[in-house]
Amino acid sequence: MKAFSIDTDNNITVHASAKAAPRAEGVEVFASQKALAELAATWPASRLIGIWNSLPGVKPVRKFTDRGTAVTRIWNAIQSLEPAAPQTAHVAPEQAPATRKASVAKKPPTVATKAKGSREGTKTETILGLLKQKGGSTIQAVMEATGWQAHSVRGFISAVVTRKMGLKVESTRGADGQRTYSVQA
Repeated sequence: MKAFSIDTDNNITVHASAKAAPRAEGVEVFASQKALAELAATWPASRLIGIWNSLPGVKPVRKFTDRGTAVTRIWNAIQSLEPAAPQTAHVAPEQAPATRKASVAKKPPTVATKAKGSREGTKTETILGLLKQKGGSTIQAVMEATGWQAHSVRGFISAVVTRKMGLKVESTRGADGQRTYSVQA
């Protein structure tokens, strides 16, 4: 005769017999509608609704008219469940934890439309012009030419000029403490 076990998460498992059902803390076993009713007598109504709504192929409900109706409907619904087959033969082996972290592959710089240049009249062209002039340019000069803030200029130099365009940017600090960025023309 089939037996059923229910855990604290409302998962119902079918077993071939009451002996096959696990005896663990938080797991309750029942083999008849009467035994289910005795267990359900101490459960809140919300648990009965949760059990019902988690069953496959049933129409979800918001409430039951009474506890007896809930137990009867749950009992009838679980009668069509079949005992779970043992899973020992088809279980995938556990993977060993990785010993090294995977490294992120660096993308090669993409080729701009013009070789190491930009379209005419763009802010990119303006910035490259400032960086290619003799002695380079300060962030303040690039900020005035573009209307950008300092963090935007630094981000543009790092992301677009260095990575995307593949240009080598040299950063030097002058005697006055101002940092100057330059690109070899």
